[in-house]
Amino acid sequence: MPTRPNPYRQDLDRNPANHVPLTPISLIEWAADVYPERCAVVHGDLRCSWAELYGRARRLASALVARDIGDGDTVAVMLPNTPPMVEAHFGVPMSGAVLNCINTRLDPAAIAFVLEHSASKVLIVDREFAPQVATALAGLREAGKPVPFVIDVDDPVYDGPGEPVGDNDYEAFVAGGDPHFTYALPEDEWDAIGLNYTSGTTGNPKGVVVHHRGAYLNALGNVVAWNLPRHPVYLWTLPMFHCNGWCFPWTLAAVAGTNVCLRKVDAALIFGLIREHRVSHYCGAPIVHSTLINAPEALREGIDWPVKAMVAGAAPPAAMIEGMGRMGFDVTHVYGLTEVYGPAAACARHEKWEALPLAERVAKSARQGVRYAVQQGCTVVDPATMREVPRDGTTMGEVVFRGNIVMKGYLKNPKASAEAFAGGWFHTGDLGVLEPDGYVRLKDRAKDIIISGGENISSIEVEDALYTHPAVLACGVVARPDPKWGETPLAFVELRPDAKASAEELIAHCRERLAHFKCPREIRFEEIPKTSTGKIQKHVLRQRAGSAAAIG
Repeated sequence: MPTRPNPYRQDLDRNPANHVPLTPISLIEWAADVYPERCAVVHGDLRCSWAELYGRARRLASALVARDIGDGDTVAVMLPNTPPMVEAHFGVPMSGAVLNCINTRLDPAAIAFVLEHSASKVLIVDREFAPQVATALAGLREAGKPVPFVIDVDDPVYDGPGEPVGDNDYEAFVAGGDPHFTYALPEDEWDAIGLNYTSGTTGNPKGVVVHHRGAYLNALGNVVAWNLPRHPVYLWTLPMFHCNGWCFPWTLAAVAGTNVCLRKVDAALIFGLIREHRVSHYCGAPIVHSTLINAPEALREGIDWPVKAMVAGAAPPAAMIEGMGRMGFDVTHVYGLTEVYGPAAACARHEKWEALPLAERVAKSARQGVRYAVQQGCTVVDPATMREVPRDGTTMGEVVFRGNIVMKGYLKNPKASAEAFAGGWFHTGDLGVLEPDGYVRLKDRAKDIIISGGENISSIEVEDALYTHPAVLACGVVARPDPKWGETPLAFVELRPDAKASAEELIAHCRERLAHFKCPREIRFEEIPKTSTGKIQKHVLRQRAGSAAAIG
């Protein structure tokens, strides 16, 4: 094919008039410029407008820069869903630094690892988490490791224990900054904006590095995927430290919405805030939604407007989606990982689904679905050949992503990054199938598949069957070693308050819905361990199953 000059590339170069790096910083500029007086943040008695939030973010950036914090530096935060956490999502990147949101449920050793590995120069910490942070910092000092500059947040809504860790008060620190601080957008939109550590089940967690371009695109992708209107009232049931709150701190700026802060998940608090502020949207893991479904009906009194919920998880139980519908809450199911900025796929609904029987409609809505409009690809492949599996709903492969909302890589871990990006796709480690309409349906994590007598059993499929029993509040199914079959399913079940069910009853319930070889051979009734984001801790259950087998 002959080569010739492309006239559309000649004398048509990028310049400041036609090209600006994509960054969420631009979103708060827009909100403060267009809707300066609209409420941006609600927390207790506090009401903060978008103009005020913008000013506080610039003050924070200015104060950080005054401490010589900037390009290539890391600012860690250990905060609940409070105004300082919202401010950090804008103020830290305005300073040129990278925001490292630490899981508030980590133990001191894990906190120390994150601070050292990330080389965090500043740590902003809420008083509630002071004890574990103080222990972590003491460990770093004893080991001769650098210790970050600590800024303490004393939230007036919090009345629990905990003493300040350092001598620097957050409000005083921010007050010392300039509300008109002139900051620069990143030189390159590929520059890092955030660092989020995966919740490693073995060994140390990996630091996921995300960039300004991806954060900006996924912030807008949330608007498209959820059909988010202008000025939503959004309740923070999802921890903001988790994948930067699925990018929703930045999404809310793009639509000039209201952030209603919430320090902890509690059904009475949630319903009370929904009622008080006419909340229109919230996000959370399946267990959060189940908590609301199982709360006393009296708590929901007075909520007579549509509330839209976004749920993400390996596979939300169909019973949970059905229960939310009965409650009058509209559920959108999304899927993703820390490495893809939180949600990067959604179960996009079709009008024709509404005519289907309830069971079929719920089954379709429970799928992981299709890629976000701002993501280039999401499919299921044979990991050995990297070829897409047939769209038959049965051939299993690995779910993979590709596009602009995929991480830069793992910090200081090129080997793990190379493995994650093998074949030009990001490998999730999740196993799934492609259905005839091209939608992804997750089957399991690769490590959670139970192989019994040579047959693969999806733990998710067994859990979904258990969740249809009215007495089951939460459950987790894992493999238990078996001398004859190799492995058999063991189910850990947490019953609803005041509900009763025997192991025999639950096994029989599963046998009505599954092939007998897939059904649990044993049921153990106990509280199900969960992460701070509401996910079932399968690794804890696997340890319990192994211990039980060893004892038995």
